[in-house]
Parts: sequence; structure tokens; C-alpha cells
Amino acid sequence: MDIKKNILDIIPEVIRIRREFHAHPELSGKEVETNKRICRYLDEYGIEYKSGYSGYGVVGIIRGGEKGKTVGIRADIDALPIYENNDLEYKSVNEGIMHACGHDAHTAILLGTAKILKGMERQLKGNVKLFFQPQEEAIGGAEQMIKEGCLDNPKTDHVIGLHVMPNIPTGKVELKYGKLNGNTGDVKIIVRGKSGHAAYPDTAVDAIVIAAQIINALQTMVSRNISPLNPVVLTIGKINGGEKNNVIAKEVVLSGTLRSLDTQTRNKAKEFIKKISESIAVGLGGSAEVDFEDGYIALINDDNVMKVVEETAIEVVGKENIVYKEYPSLGGEDFSYFSDRVPSAFFHLGCGNEELNITAPLHSDKFALDEDCLKIGIEMEVRTVLKLLGNDL
Repeated sequence: MDIKKNILDIIPEVIRIRREFHAHPELSGKEVETNKRICRYLDEYGIEYKSGYSGYGVVGIIRGGEKGKTVGIRADIDALPIYENNDLEYKSVNEGIMHACGHDAHTAILLGTAKILKGMERQLKGNVKLFFQPQEEAIGGAEQMIKEGCLDNPKTDHVIGLHVMPNIPTGKVELKYGKLNGNTGDVKIIVRGKSGHAAYPDTAVDAIVIAAQIINALQTMVSRNISPLNPVVLTIGKINGGEKNNVIAKEVVLSGTLRSLDTQTRNKAKEFIKKISESIAVGLGGSAEVDFEDGYIALINDDNVMKVVEETAIEVVGKENIVYKEYPSLGGEDFSYFSDRVPSAFFHLGCGNEELNITAPLHSDKFALDEDCLKIGIEMEVRTVLKLLGNDL
């Protein structure tokens, strides 16, 4: 079977599908029409599926003609609350909602991959699962899908996934062994003092002054408490406090995000934040209450699965077009829940093109992609799955 030729034959359809999804984006937890479109294409391709995972997620399955392992492929399907600022024929028709993170491309690539693999069904040794995952930009739909059994019946042995990246030129693939994305979480610090007249601060306890001292002290966490060689980010992104310009504030709320690359470091950072905040507040006559809400866990690629992805990338784009990511990102990616359960790998697909002025970053109102990346994404997924199943190419 000539995989490359078969992919080229369906690319016009995949581009049309991608543009259809781009024009009709839906927010996390509201992927109603997106779900219907995915199911419609799976019906058209004759692919068995079950809908309703984590709300509007879909799991398709292609059962091979011979027994073997089961490999999953994941694509996220939700969009972002962004007004699109692109002049495109297929610009978003849903005002204030945009596929600004490339999930329309991920979905179209997976549908193209599904069509190719369905045509090879009888020759497949094993099964292929298709995970169309909702709510990546919100609660982390991957975790919920797994809790609902998407990795079971049959048991999934490996999962692969990709993300388009506009900072990488189309035709290149970015790989990273080991840690790829950090864990995420929110931090909330409620600082309490005692209100009073601004002209007589000695009769009050200024929560704003306490909060300022806490913010400054927290900056010493990296290097003075946690090694500067161990990536950690604490950002206080929001401050609320005070009632009037001539009144001493009795309460200030600090809200931020905490990122690290492993659970041990995250726990150590939490201990520091809590201890410093409470101690400073008490020392200045007030009090502090610290709460944490954990987000996504760290995404760690399995070396053996990534080795297969690397071998595939060499075949598809050539070794000279592989970018080896030096440092992990502290941005969140809920594919991590798949990689935490089974040996998995996630890679980045270049979609930028300076000549076409396609350079806007992810989550930008001008984000766009070079659609030539779609055929590369499909070939990467098809060939990687076949290798993981042990099929002869």
C-alpha cells in the first residue's frame, strides 16, 4: 500500500474538513455540533464509535484483521473564547469563539488518519482507537475520558498525540524525550488585617502592606529554596483588595499559578508558599489563608514510544527536519493523563510559514496555519501506529 499517495488523494477532503471545523468552533463543554460532525464522518467511513465521553467526546475503533496490541491516537476538539481577526473565507461564524490553538487541525488530521487506517483494516495486526477529546482548554477532558473507560475494552497499550506549532516551520517535526510539559495549578492567598482610617495606620493592620511583603518574599523561592536548575514558576496574576483610597484595607486576595515539572517539586513549592505567607502575615499582625487547586499533571514521554516516533519522523520529513526540543515547557497539556496511564508519546508539528505571513502564536486572534502540515501530521500518525502495532510497512 502506498501510504503517501493515499494521503495525498484525501488531502483536499481533509483541508475541507479542517476549514469546516474552523468555521464552526465551540467552547469547552459545549462541543455539540463538533461532536455531530465527527460522528457523521466516522459513519461515512464505516468506523465503529461510541459518543458521550466527558460530555461530547467520541472514541472510535478500527479492529484489525489479526490479533495484536491496541494503539490510541488523541485529538482535542474544543476552541477558545477569542474573536477571530483573520480575513479568511472560512473565518469563524461563531462570534467571540475561535480555533486559536489548532484543535480544528488536530481533529481533521485524526479523521484523515482514521480514513487511511480503515482502508488497511484487514491487514492490521491489532486495533486502533481514535480519541476525539473535548474540554482540553478547560477541565482536562482527557482525565474524565479515562475515568469513563476510554482506555479499556480492549485495553490500550500506547497512545500518541500531536500539537501544531506556528513557531516551527511547516515540514519540520519537534521531538522531546522525557519531560515535555509541566504540571499546572492555581494558588490563592487571602491576606487579612484590620481596617482603619488611612490617616492613622498605626491603629490598623494594613493587608496591602502584608500582601506586598508576601509577594516580594515569594520571589526568593527559586534559587533560595528550590534549585535554579529545577524549573518552577510562580506568577501572581491578580490582586484584589481595599475599599477606598483613605481606608486601610482589611483584606487582600492574591491569585496566581504554580508550574513545575514533577510532583515532588510542586509539593515542596506549596510548603514554601504556605509557610512564607502565613509567617509574614502573623509577623505583621495579620493572618493569611493559602489554598491550592491542582491542574494538569506533568506530561512525560515514554522513551521507547518516542523512539518509534523519532524513527517515523526520519522517514517522513528527514533527520535534517527534526527539531529536538532542548527544554520542557511549563505550559499545561492534558495529554499527560494518557501518558500517565500507558507508555505514550506526544510531539509537535510545524505549521508556520514566514513567506505566507503565518507566524502568529497559539491563542492569538490572528493564529493561522499552513495547511501543508496536515499531510505530514497524517503520515506521522499512520506510520507511527503501524510501527507500534508491529505491522510491516
